[in-house]
Amino acid sequence: MTLVLVALAGGAGCVVRFLAEYLVRSHNPTLRPWATVAANAVGCGIAGWVAYRLIGAADAHLRSVIVTGFCGGLTTFSSALAIPALLQRQHHWGFSLSLVLTTPLLCGALFVLGMSLAH
Repeated sequence: MTLVLVALAGGAGCVVRFLAEYLVRSHNPTLRPWATVAANAVGCGIAGWVAYRLIGAADAHLRSVIVTGFCGGLTTFSSALAIPALLQRQHHWGFSLSLVLTTPLLCGALFVLGMSLAH
């Protein structure tokens, strides 16, 4: 049953990320991946909160559904690296490098913030 719930939560996370990308690009057409960065940061914040709050063995299934399923579908490491590669091919070197350097820092900070909020 956990497998089915993880799959459904992952699908929900993907849909949330897709809708965020759609809304951002429909209001601000750009190659800048604002929604992807935001989705990764928010997903890490949620994962941090869940990692701290749901630590008991009884919470293992729910933790898997939320972190592996929803946060796994919401966040995207492949896009976090593919978009800077596309940007550098268009000679946007500075922005590409800033994404590669700041995205892991931002996501790590949001994970810690999530843990702090759960405390």
